[in-house]
Amino acid sequence: MSPLLDIEGLSIHAGGKALLSNVSFSILPGERLGLIGESGSGKSLTALAAIGLLADGLRPSGSILLDGKQVIGARDRDLVPLRGAVAAVVFQEPLTALDPLMKIGRQVGEAVRRRARRDGGATDATSVMSEVLDLLDQVALPQPQRIAESWPHEISGGQRQRAAIAMALACKPKLLIADEPTTALDVTTQAEILKLLGQLVRERNMALLFISHDLPVVAGAVDRVVVLRHGRIVEHGPVASVFRQPIHEYTQSLVAAARAFDNALEIAP
Repeated sequence: MSPLLDIEGLSIHAGGKALLSNVSFSILPGERLGLIGESGSGKSLTALAAIGLLADGLRPSGSILLDGKQVIGARDRDLVPLRGAVAAVVFQEPLTALDPLMKIGRQVGEAVRRRARRDGGATDATSVMSEVLDLLDQVALPQPQRIAESWPHEISGGQRQRAAIAMALACKPKLLIADEPTTALDVTTQAEILKLLGQLVRERNMALLFISHDLPVVAGAVDRVVVLRHGRIVEHGPVASVFRQPIHEYTQSLVAAARAFDNALEIAP
């Protein structure tokens, strides 16, 4: 089985400074991989590079094969067909990821319409709205019709994140990239979103690249994990092995901090 995403020797430079150095990993169809590390370790940069969305001034080298297509050095117009169809992204702050000047139904509808044109499906208003409401229902949003008619600021953070997930799912991607999708949410809503993502990935047999700095969150969401520090991979392997017996001192410190936090919660009055 060929990898859906195959990154080999990826390095990213800006102004002579290395932001990412010799990063290599792959994701098979249906596999769930976690990318963890502190802020500034290169997690989001890796995800953006994977779909060819690096900002101007950032120079990537190495190889990124997305569904067999080379991303590095490709023209943007040649990558557009891969975005959505092969890989879709859920960003960490839905209030900025969503357009504040468009109602939720219209935003999800744009993704539905583009996918329908790609696949030769119906693009009339009735068919599109019917699928929009179905998607909002799939991501467990209450009263889909009301949500569809709402502006982003009129619904909660958790509801906005669910709407963003619905937009990603509308594309029917083979790979879902979730870039810290629970960071801006309260603990209860985090758990709901994680459960939802896990369920949708299994039901649709999608691959998942889950990016987070939160070890307990990652442990419950993925099968394998890659640990980044200062733009370099310091450890990788099955999530249970890495978290139970971390080898690198950086990973050991992350695990120790997570355990200390859990212990503090257990003894708190």
